[in-house]
Amino acid sequence: MEPFLVSARKYRPLHFNQVVGQHAITSTLEKAIESDHLAQALLFCGPRGVGKTSCARILAKKINEQQLGVSSEEDYAFNIFELDAASNNSVDDIRNLVDQVRIPPQKGAYKIYIIDEVHMLSTAAFNAFLKTLEEPPKHAIFILATTEKHKIIPTILSRCQIYDFRRITVQDIAQHLGVIAKDQGIQADPEALHLIAQKADGALRDALSIFDRIASYSGQELSRQAVSENLNILDYDTYFKATDFIIAGDIPSLLLLFNQCVGMGFDGHHFIQGLAAHFRDLMLGHYPATISLMEVGEETKGRYASQCKSIAPSDVLKAIDIANSCDLDYKHAKNQRLLVEIALMKLASIVNHGEKKNHSLNAEVKIIPPAEFKDHQAVHHPVTALNPSQTTEPLTPTEVKLETSPEVYEKTEAPIAENTKLKLETNPEMYEKTEATPQDGEASEVKSRFQTSNLQIERKQGVSGLSLASLKAKKAHELAQKDQVSEQGPLIEDPFTETELRSHWNTYVAQIEKEGQKIIASNLNADPPRLKEGFVIEITLPNDTMKKEVERAQSGVLDYLKKKLNNYSISLEVQVSESMDTKYAFTPEEKYEKIREKNPAVDLLRRTFDLDLQ
Repeated sequence: MEPFLVSARKYRPLHFNQVVGQHAITSTLEKAIESDHLAQALLFCGPRGVGKTSCARILAKKINEQQLGVSSEEDYAFNIFELDAASNNSVDDIRNLVDQVRIPPQKGAYKIYIIDEVHMLSTAAFNAFLKTLEEPPKHAIFILATTEKHKIIPTILSRCQIYDFRRITVQDIAQHLGVIAKDQGIQADPEALHLIAQKADGALRDALSIFDRIASYSGQELSRQAVSENLNILDYDTYFKATDFIIAGDIPSLLLLFNQCVGMGFDGHHFIQGLAAHFRDLMLGHYPATISLMEVGEETKGRYASQCKSIAPSDVLKAIDIANSCDLDYKHAKNQRLLVEIALMKLASIVNHGEKKNHSLNAEVKIIPPAEFKDHQAVHHPVTALNPSQTTEPLTPTEVKLETSPEVYEKTEAPIAENTKLKLETNPEMYEKTEATPQDGEASEVKSRFQTSNLQIERKQGVSGLSLASLKAKKAHELAQKDQVSEQGPLIEDPFTETELRSHWNTYVAQIEKEGQKIIASNLNADPPRLKEGFVIEITLPNDTMKKEVERAQSGVLDYLKKKLNNYSISLEVQVSESMDTKYAFTPEEKYEKIREKNPAVDLLRRTFDLDLQ
């Protein structure tokens, strides 16, 4: 029985064209030999298992063949000397090497010295090697190899011609493994070879070692499942299934899948890292130009292309952010499993975030479109006290009309004034049992809708922008804007330009200024409105007081713009250009610093008399 020879040795390249993934370096070395421009000191650096030593041996053999003018398989081992610097790193070892360098070769033109793991040499050994490396005999060529170039002293680096070997790509490793599998008569699944290549992390020697191990495990058929079981890694199926649960918002199934992975011996960090990488590939699948960046097989690329159709790029970006934050916080978390589970719950909620609604005290605010309001039948609901000790039933949904146009109330007996706002009170002590009394005509409908004890009407002109009532009114308006859903179909969203927006904006400002609202008009006129994506209007004001005044009056300007521009998705965003925060001095040190800023001589007084702060 012949002894088994591992693939890393059996398939070690003997010629430059057999070296995988280092075409730029091998081409340079070949041309340097042909043109006789080869340096006498070369440094091969790069990660493990990428072909540094193999290229050094091929180069040594190629040099002697070139000088003799023949290409044969003759062994030139007597002209090639290999030194392991990890075990021969002393000054004496280098001195012995220097003594050998002086002797010319018996056959051939050059003696080649390959020093592997050269970074292991001591500083004294490096210094003893400097002179010989700088001015070697004409028959000597030194090839140094290392995985840690930064540990080599600069004086050695400056005397060498440096070749940086790169990590071998997943695609190149998978193709090379496919050739080896075919040579050994093994039926290998391309997806399985890609998994091995990814696990090798750019090192071909590691990939060959993994290949030998799995070939012994699975026999003549190499499947993706066999690779996943043998390497104990989570394959693509797990993350595709997890993403399906996230898209469907199925939190229980997602948590059960995570629990299953934990039961198989995988920690939460490994799971969330793989999920983040999966979302990264999903984002790449959204754009044809970036599909080539995915280091997976063609079949898996098709699965990514199919799944990315079910989730928007914006949701994928949010998912990447959540998974990456969990990855960064994992090592510092006390309950690491809970951290991952919370991240998974957030991931399962991002896709359906548009369906969530805001609820306040179990009362639902329903907005009736202006066209439907006049013909809507008056519905009278008794309002019960909101004291939790008195009732356990949720409030009946109350329909509220948030419309400031005076035309809507033209037939009412007691019309509601223009520019009114609704505010939602949340203090349970303010609620009393009351019944809405039906009255004839549309006035009864309006009164019954506004007679609920948790809704109050306030006039804009009568409340300060800094009052508690105005802040509550603003909150009610924001809630109503978020919950506004039309039963007749999607809202009208006619496009418009920033020029049209500013024209109607200026018209509205001039109109309210004529009506006497000069402060609001001045605030709205402080900055020209800018149109952002999603029909968002942005203005910037100099302070928070003006911002609150504008936010209190925003319902009027928004209603006006929605009608004039025929777009009911318009919203207003108010920014403040400067901070009004004031830093107060409380401690003796802070008080002293403020005094010293006003009068620097105080510091001289303190140091002269050696005073302490009390």
